[in-house]
Amino acid sequence: MLYTVTFNPAIDYVMHLPSLVPGSISRSTCEAAFFGGKGINVSQVLRQLGVPSTALGFAAGFTGDALERGLAAAGIDTDFVHLPQGLTRINVKLRADEETDIHGRGPAVDEASLGQLFARLEKLQAGDTLVLAGSIPAALPEDIYEQMLRRLDGRGVRFAVDTTGQALRRCLSYRPFLIKPNAEELGELFGVTVDSPQTAAVFARRLQHEGAANVLVSLGGRGAVLA
Repeated sequence: MLYTVTFNPAIDYVMHLPSLVPGSISRSTCEAAFFGGKGINVSQVLRQLGVPSTALGFAAGFTGDALERGLAAAGIDTDFVHLPQGLTRINVKLRADEETDIHGRGPAVDEASLGQLFARLEKLQAGDTLVLAGSIPAALPEDIYEQMLRRLDGRGVRFAVDTTGQALRRCLSYRPFLIKPNAEELGELFGVTVDSPQTAAVFARRLQHEGAANVLVSLGGRGAVLA
């Protein structure tokens, strides 16, 4: 079975406007809502490919209920921990002559709720895959990904990790099956500028030497490099 984790999922509320004038009333021409967060995005793509997965993470308030209903309608299984307070965040994306995005902070995660997420991870068995994707909210410890991998280490669970900086580097000793930095994130890890596929390949190999089995470096419009 494949599991994805999204600590701080969101409802992206997109509004299209003829123009945006600060300090005045603007009226949209159309709106749309999308359910997101990196782990949830992975589950959505897997669903399109016919691969089942279970989305794990945290949901809160009426927006969390809407998130779960929307994912269920899309055919995605969820097993979220329901937080006692707060709201699953809404990201407002304004599309006018310029694009303006306002991202919500998201709810606080209490110790008991984090323990419930850890308990869900205890269900994973040899042969399962766990995808950890996205930034770590301020409410959680910086080494939370490492804590999760440590709990599952030695059980035959395959890990895919998409995060940045030291949070990513802390995971390498657990030999993740796949990590996915972009060019900027890869450069930050080594204090260099990654400006070509050749440079990306060199430093992707260095991350392999540090423990990653496979390294996928996304290069925007220039494609990607897989080591």
